[in-house]
Amino acid sequence: MKLTPFDIIKTVKITEKANLQTEKFNKYTLATDPRATAPEIKAAVEELFKVKVVKVNTMNVRGKVRRQFTKAAGRTSDWKKAIVTLKKGDKISLN
Repeated sequence: MKLTPFDIIKTVKITEKANLQTEKFNKYTLATDPRATAPEIKAAVEELFKVKVVKVNTMNVRGKVRRQFTKAAGRTSDWKKAIVTLKKGDKISLN
């Protein structure tokens, strides 16, 4: 099954560390589909946001053990993180 750009990129992660990387190094942190490869992520970002991607770094993030309102522990889902470096001068509008 071929993944579309909308299937590959789930969301842009907005955290303190991600904002710092965006301001200083023009890097954006994305939550992506775990089956997506770095070249597929690069193509999806370039197509959806109309920017030039210089580099893509990916990592698989394990879910954490959590408790909510009970003693029984649950678990958050595993997910894939992609840190995308854009060409100088390009930006992704997050409005």
